[in-house]
Amino acid sequence: MRIGVDSEVCEAHGQCSIVDMDLFPLDDDGYSAVGPDREVPEGEEDTAKLGVDACPVRALKVLS
Repeated sequence: MRIGVDSEVCEAHGQCSIVDMDLFPLDDDGYSAVGPDREVPEGEEDTAKLGVDACPVRALKVLS
């Protein structure tokens, strides 16, 4: 499974990082540092989906 963030949509709410700071790191300004295409470690798929769903502006996506 892969996730990605549209950095032009992210508004630095940080809700994804509250779900899991390791899967959803933030940069120094509070914006998502996930990048456009990140592999989700095996066994973390459900947590990744929760983090994606937590984004109030839908900047995060499940890619596969």
